[in-house]
Formats: sequence, C-alpha cells, structure tokens
Amino acid sequence: MSDSILPADPSRRNAVLATCTAGAVGGAAVAWPFLKSLKPSERALAAGAPVEVDIGDIAPGEMKRVEWRGKPVWILRRTPEMLASLAAVTSKLADPDSQRGGEYATPPYAQNAGRAIKDEFLVVIGICTHLGCSPSDKFTPGPQPSLPDDWQGGFLCPCHGSLFDLSGRVFANMPAPDNLPVPPYYYLSDTRLLIGEEKAA
Repeated sequence: MSDSILPADPSRRNAVLATCTAGAVGGAAVAWPFLKSLKPSERALAAGAPVEVDIGDIAPGEMKRVEWRGKPVWILRRTPEMLASLAAVTSKLADPDSQRGGEYATPPYAQNAGRAIKDEFLVVIGICTHLGCSPSDKFTPGPQPSLPDDWQGGFLCPCHGSLFDLSGRVFANMPAPDNLPVPPYYYLSDTRLLIGEEKAA
C-alpha cells in the first residue's frame, strides 16, 4: 500500500495495516472452502476412472457387460462365423468404414470392418445414437420378428427399430444416425482390457 494513502499518524497507520491484513486473511479463509468445493470428489474421480476388465472368461459368441462413466460397455467375443458374416451386410450399412466424425467418431484403431483392435473382441458403448436407448442383442441369424429375413446377427434398438451389425455399424435409412460408439481402450494383456484410456504411442 502506498504511503500517500496511509494516515500520517503511526498508530492509525498500524491500525489500517492490521485491518487490511486481517481482511486478506479472512477473505482467504472464506474462499478456500469454496475453491476446494470446485475440485471433483473422490466419487466423481472414480466414476470417470478407467475400468480394467477380464475378458478371459468370455466364451465365443457371448457378451460381457461392464460400466464405464455410467455407460454400458459391451464386449462381444465373436466367433469365426460372426466375423465372416460382416462382409455380407457391408452394402446395407450407413457408414461401413466408420469414417464419420463428430460426436460419435470412431478411433483410428477401430476404423475397420471389425471396429476393433483385435477382430475377435468387439468393444462398444451399448447406447443407440438416436435417442440414447439400449439396443438388444440379436445374435442368432435368420428370419425373426422385427428383423429382415436375411438377418446375419447384430443388435436391434426396440424403441425405434434401428439395426446394427455384429460390429455395431448402423444399417442405412435407420433412425440412428451413427454407429455404436467405440470407447477408448487398449489391451493390458491377452485377457485384460483397460477401458477409458488409449495406449500411448
């Protein structure tokens, strides 16, 4: 504080300085709890934390469901027959190569027919890109109610009828505008995934 705005009387000067110091300390004491409250809680940090998943117990043709950031993540272990069926539907898909950007952009490592790092395991967020419903798994091929006669297996959103193949790719002319999202993930080992982070280059 400049001497020109402090009282000339030393006792008054000390009183003003003491008052200013007390005000600064009091302001900091009041501000600290507020600033601390802006920091995410331990619970919030845990909710956004990566999730480690054991995939060694998933049998071929079966799917495991886990949760990451409050969203359902599906891990489907595809059989050779399931993988072979992907080529049969390519011409019927809206974005077969997962090239669309935007909110549901597919990571580069999943921009392939299998939409996966390893073809055997599909990892997608099980939320329809139309209105956020959760599709049902319809892995059995062939004619079924609400499905085409040449159905190869995949997912059906029961809310508005959007269809997705066994790679989570949406069929053309469906209410859902995009493929099922692929979360960030990588392999810790042959039998363990880490969902929520991408492997550093």
